[in-house]
Amino acid sequence: MTTDTEERYYVPHGSHWPIVGSAGLLLLMTGVSSWLNGAEFGFYVMLAGLAVLIFMLTGWFGTVIGESQSGLYNHQVDKSFRQGMFWFIFSEVMFFAAFFGALFYARNMSVPWLGGASNNFFTNLLLWDGFESTWPTNGPGNVGGEYELMSPFGLPLINTALLLTSSITVTIAHHALLAQKRTQLAVFLAATFILGFVFVYMQGVEYVHAYHDLNLKLTSGIYGSTFFMLTGFHGMHVTIGAIMLTIIFLRVLKGHFSPRNHFAFEAVAWYWHFVDAVWVGLYVFVYWM
Repeated sequence: MTTDTEERYYVPHGSHWPIVGSAGLLLLMTGVSSWLNGAEFGFYVMLAGLAVLIFMLTGWFGTVIGESQSGLYNHQVDKSFRQGMFWFIFSEVMFFAAFFGALFYARNMSVPWLGGASNNFFTNLLLWDGFESTWPTNGPGNVGGEYELMSPFGLPLINTALLLTSSITVTIAHHALLAQKRTQLAVFLAATFILGFVFVYMQGVEYVHAYHDLNLKLTSGIYGSTFFMLTGFHGMHVTIGAIMLTIIFLRVLKGHFSPRNHFAFEAVAWYWHFVDAVWVGLYVFVYWM
């Protein structure tokens, strides 16, 4: 027999956090667009927007954590959280699918077309005489100057090993949580977010190497733009995931989560496995092909 609490769906109270978040996004986007268009004040507006967003996220998630720890959420709420996280990750899959699609279009359609493939022979002959439709390319006219390719070995291979290892450590941490081995849970969860932050640091080193040693920049034509677009957005996702793992780690230290009630941990683990899977595809299609 179910109790009244188990049958009832929790309806949250009114909250001011959505309005605060909207104001933060407005400041952030206004600041970024102004800064990129040469307005010096845009940088400070962007920082203000970022600060408001951090304040909103801290307050809103703090409220949700407090409600969860007080026992307000039941199985139905947990189910809705899982559905929401599933659709969020699905939207992120589509986000990266669009970028991989852009890479495919540039490499397999645009570049051959510029080189005079199919019925467009005069494109090459009249407009860009001498252009070779090979990948990688920085486009007709050698946009951005000569550059060297980023090798799949070295830093990219190290980063691949870091992320694959982090998938193992977060899985071990999950099993430790189910087995109520709190020390093992904390150790392997800490190892996971440390590996994530090391990945971000190594990617920064890789970017410095690309700019200063290889002359590979965001302005290096279609190859440079797709390279930094894919790796940069993925690096942003790794940063966000590592921050979330750090918050989960702090909650573990406070005694949160049990074998039956730990959706927040699972949600972050799902996200982390998604980030790792994207990197494997990115490593193959960007660095090797």
